[in-house]
Amino acid sequence: MNKVVSRLLVFFIGIPLILAIVYLPYCNHLALHILVCLVSVIASCELYDMLSKNMALPPKPFIAFLSALIPFVQMLISVIPGLTGGQFSVDLPTCVLIFSLLAVLVYEVFSAKTFEFSNQHFSGSFFIIIYAGYLITFLQRLTTATSKEGESMAVPLITTLLLMVFLCDSLAWLFGVLFGKNNRGFIKASPNKSIAGFIGGLIGSVAAGVLASFVWPDFFGSSRPLVIVTGVLTAFAAIIGDLIESICKRSSGVKDSGSIILGRGGLLDSIDSILLASPLFYLLTGIFFGPFGA
Repeated sequence: MNKVVSRLLVFFIGIPLILAIVYLPYCNHLALHILVCLVSVIASCELYDMLSKNMALPPKPFIAFLSALIPFVQMLISVIPGLTGGQFSVDLPTCVLIFSLLAVLVYEVFSAKTFEFSNQHFSGSFFIIIYAGYLITFLQRLTTATSKEGESMAVPLITTLLLMVFLCDSLAWLFGVLFGKNNRGFIKASPNKSIAGFIGGLIGSVAAGVLASFVWPDFFGSSRPLVIVTGVLTAFAAIIGDLIESICKRSSGVKDSGSIILGRGGLLDSIDSILLASPLFYLLTGIFFGPFGA
């Protein structure tokens, strides 16, 4: 019953609240960027706490700072047009990612007194920075996306992405409850996952894409088959993202990533699907409906 209540609260309160933030256009969606930076800090701390159960890591503030630095830089270049002077053609957040990874290496060189845990420091830190810091920047990049005609695609794209992920998660749970009793356990990382739930997730994501093609026909209406392909692949990425976090929790011996969200556990438990779906959605929509002006 608690799971049902928590899901209903997320569906009727959490999702509308997030979409309301998406629809705040000021300074290229500054409110959304600030939210993403806060989410990155919390998610990196939760992931750090999980991984530190069975592996050595550098200090938490250091790793959390490096993780949050990447979406912070993405925020700056998104909300301040011309920050790079129009001459900087490289992917700045990716450059900051490389800097963050190098910072971990340099820290180990100058701080380590013994080296039996150095490989754990490297691998754990890299995973946290990429997973909780870098992947979420692809959601931010959508705030500056434009159509071929130069019209902003930020609201249609971000809304479609979030609805694809939310409906994938919700219908996967619903189909699993209704039809998944005899087809569970095919994935060891999450034994409660079912084939029926997987199918429900695909249906939910595709339905969100089809809905978007009717709401924003200028962007998606003439390419509905491509919207369906995007929905299927985004759902697959969202499901894999959920399973990856399940593996992290099982390896660390914890049930939830944290306790910040009543009835649902940690923040990472609620955004794991978005983290993996965002880069793939960004890539697919850029190919199918671009170019983007990010």
